[in-house]
Amino acid sequence: MIPLRDRNPTRSFPLITILLIISNIAVFIYEISLPETKLKDFIFVYGAVPEEIVNMKDFPPRNPIPIPLTLFTCMFLHGGILHLLGNMLYLWIFGNNVEDALGKIKFIVFYILCGISASLTHIIMNPSSDVPMIGASGAISGVLGAYMILYPFARVDTLIPFFFFFWRIVPIPAFFFILIWFLMQIAGASQMSGNIAWFAHIGGFAGGMIFLFIIGRRKSRKRS
Repeated sequence: MIPLRDRNPTRSFPLITILLIISNIAVFIYEISLPETKLKDFIFVYGAVPEEIVNMKDFPPRNPIPIPLTLFTCMFLHGGILHLLGNMLYLWIFGNNVEDALGKIKFIVFYILCGISASLTHIIMNPSSDVPMIGASGAISGVLGAYMILYPFARVDTLIPFFFFFWRIVPIPAFFFILIWFLMQIAGASQMSGNIAWFAHIGGFAGGMIFLFIIGRRKSRKRS
């Protein structure tokens, strides 16, 4: 299933969501401008390496920033164009409404906390891994968790395959779409398939629901 758009208008301009998308794209453009050897070092330096964070020890290549900060910097790195585009599509569709509900400052805090929660979940499940974790999907998973609570019945226009060859756009409730997405993360985590940080998605999603209640929606303005 591929989400195309949601039928859920916002009251305010999604400035933070757009700035996050621009930031991710800018970092990716920088990534692809690097030679292969320097790109590898860049990913290892600014990605979140579980073994380094658990032991608080910097392994080569040397890190110019404190190791805990990689929990933040890893959210802006991506491993390829499809990785980037998929994450930015989800952020654009679901992020603007969550930003609208929380307000801009709260949304920034919420997004960062979800990303860190996702990274920590991955690290807890893979403490000895020397593979850097990168990508915005952990933070965006938190956005999905909040969206499901805030707008469970909003319609999401979704591209769905039928019989492998035919595709159709079907509007489905956000709760149903996100629930299917979450079950796919559970299935992926149970099989540990591919090079996807499944537990980061699960941790970010749970964090999104928790932080939504901690941070709280912004107060509605009263009309005179």
